[in-house]
Amino acid sequence: MVGPMPMLAVSGQPPDAASWGIEMKWDGVRTIVVCDSGVCLLYSRNQRNITGSYPELAAAIAAVSGGRDLVLDGEVIVQSAGGAPSFGLLQRRMNVVRPSTELIRAVPVQLYVFDVLAIGRHSTMVLPYLDRRARLEDLALDGPLVVTPPFWRGVPADRMLAVAAEHRLEGIVSKRLDAAYHPGRRSPVWIKTPLRKTTEVVVAGWTPGAGMMSATFGSLVLGSHDEQGRLVYIGNVGTGFTLSARRSLRRLLDELASPASPFDVEPVDLGNVRWVTAQLVGEVDYREYTGAGLRHPSWRGLRPDKEPSEVSLPH
Repeated sequence: MVGPMPMLAVSGQPPDAASWGIEMKWDGVRTIVVCDSGVCLLYSRNQRNITGSYPELAAAIAAVSGGRDLVLDGEVIVQSAGGAPSFGLLQRRMNVVRPSTELIRAVPVQLYVFDVLAIGRHSTMVLPYLDRRARLEDLALDGPLVVTPPFWRGVPADRMLAVAAEHRLEGIVSKRLDAAYHPGRRSPVWIKTPLRKTTEVVVAGWTPGAGMMSATFGSLVLGSHDEQGRLVYIGNVGTGFTLSARRSLRRLLDELASPASPFDVEPVDLGNVRWVTAQLVGEVDYREYTGAGLRHPSWRGLRPDKEPSEVSLPH
């Protein structure tokens, strides 16, 4: 049995209303768990079976489920040394089909369960969120590797965002208390409000755009200086630009065209890149820097007040 596709949230500002509950936003891999006749399988948001990547979770969920048939919605996370979920650490487990005992020990995962979609042969998706949460609490699924995180009612959203920031969490998700679960849909009855960081970046090149972007560019190739002062690749950014910004940037990029890469440490083949001399400094916001690159960067603008030599790796 393959579980349903998960319900998704829209991005936006959190509502301050008594009809909404708030959960913390966990930075991990969205997972649907299906327990049937004592066997629990894990599925990704696109319904790919990922049980083999997290065998200890499958066993832990089976143990706490008590043999009940269940369909659960949650997030696989890895905690950093500070206790916050770390997507960078989780990447060491993602796409490893058969993790070794050493890897399982070195990068321990947990499942945070925040919704129940079926109990026995009865779907709970038509029930209001508040009722589903009550039934989830009644299941008492908590164990060493399985956590049922809390949710809050009647607490101002800005206070919850401050708490999320204080604990270095990804943000918050606001959910209407009377809303049913809509599998596979991005619904406005769930609103995610992520916390973002900002960093300066060096523009090292650009990739050609397609369609409406063919006259400007598809994305900018970004760099930063490591501890040895070497310019290294930290990702591409293709969102956050106005059309006028794209046009003015393209003019600058053409003026700075270079036949060679400006990187001191050459990145893995990035495909069709047009290089520029490393003179432009910009600012992006992003969700996390994993060491391999920026997650979900968005362009904020040029920083003419900054010199490329001042730009160092984000933390």
